[in-house]
Amino acid sequence: MDSYVKLAKQSLEFYFKNGEHMQVPDGLPDEMYSRKAGVFVTLKINGELRGCIGTIEGVTNSIAEEIIRNAVSAGLNDPRFYPVDENTLTKLDYSVDVLGDTFQVTDQNELDAKRYGVIVSIGGRRGLLLPNLEGVNSPKEQIDIALKKAQILPDEDYKLEAFEVVRHY
Repeated sequence: MDSYVKLAKQSLEFYFKNGEHMQVPDGLPDEMYSRKAGVFVTLKINGELRGCIGTIEGVTNSIAEEIIRNAVSAGLNDPRFYPVDENTLTKLDYSVDVLGDTFQVTDQNELDAKRYGVIVSIGGRRGLLLPNLEGVNSPKEQIDIALKKAQILPDEDYKLEAFEVVRHY
């Protein structure tokens, strides 16, 4: 288990024991302290999604702080699922996606669903889909799912952006 995933696991477990977010620990890779970035924490049980919460851009001071906050939110605040409980903690598998910079896309043929995540936006509505998700095989499928998440109609004049991630298991 790498440092990113280990921190996500420790964060959710700490929250259950102490009722608050943990402080950023010592001994992490430098990037986790010095870099701000969007981070998604995904929880699964037996390969099935159990929670996924993240930030498109860094909203805290570091990647480590993003992981701590988003791990707790993935376990307790994903509106698609009931909050995890202490009995569930031992069954969870974690992954952490650190988002790279976004870039505007004018033609979806520039995309690759395995390599790039997508963001669609119009007005205050915004939807994101991470890359390389099981069952999502084309950029069109990615975009359609992101549009649905953002409640944007396919014929609206939305902005399309893409990004790469570094995924930690």
